[in-house]
Amino acid sequence: MNTFLSYLAVAALFALVLLPALGGLARERRVDRELRDARRRGGETPRETTDAARPVAAARRPYVRSWAART
Repeated sequence: MNTFLSYLAVAALFALVLLPALGGLARERRVDRELRDARRRGGETPRETTDAARPVAAARRPYVRSWAART
């Protein structure tokens, strides 16, 4: 009975270690399938959203009391 419990404990630990890897493998296969389907559909590009954030182009202003300004 003790041997059976030892084997069961090792199998449970092995399953706990493998579970995240198997989940990641399933996710990778799903992403690959989606990319393959998108490639088959053709050149449909996603539309650009109008509410997407845009970077702000601010003018750079030097520090007023900089030592480099005294020339």
